[in-house]
Amino acid sequence: MIGPYYRPQLTSMMSIAHRATGVILALGSLVLAAWLVAASENAMIYDGFRGLLASLPGKVALFAFSASLVYHFLNGIRHLFWDAGHGFSIPKAYASGYAVLALSVVITAVLWWCGLGGMA
Repeated sequence: MIGPYYRPQLTSMMSIAHRATGVILALGSLVLAAWLVAASENAMIYDGFRGLLASLPGKVALFAFSASLVYHFLNGIRHLFWDAGHGFSIPKAYASGYAVLALSVVITAVLWWCGLGGMA
């Protein structure tokens, strides 16, 4: 146990989430590559992939992939600002963190509302 007074910080949790979304994106890229190979090789295998992605577990996986992509992209932009020396104060780090979280939710919802979720 770390201690009774320890509380996870937003910045550390977002750092862990950034790494986790990177892993999800790497695994999802393998699935994307397999889907592309299936699309180019065999219509029956492609239809199987399409059916899998249209199922509830497939949609959950697609949602996780798209949410990870949006979060990782936005948090990467945040890190680029840090690399340039901007936003290192605690209030700015927390404000940019909350902005990344809020924008990730909004952009993911808009993407799914506009069509990513319409795969049937």
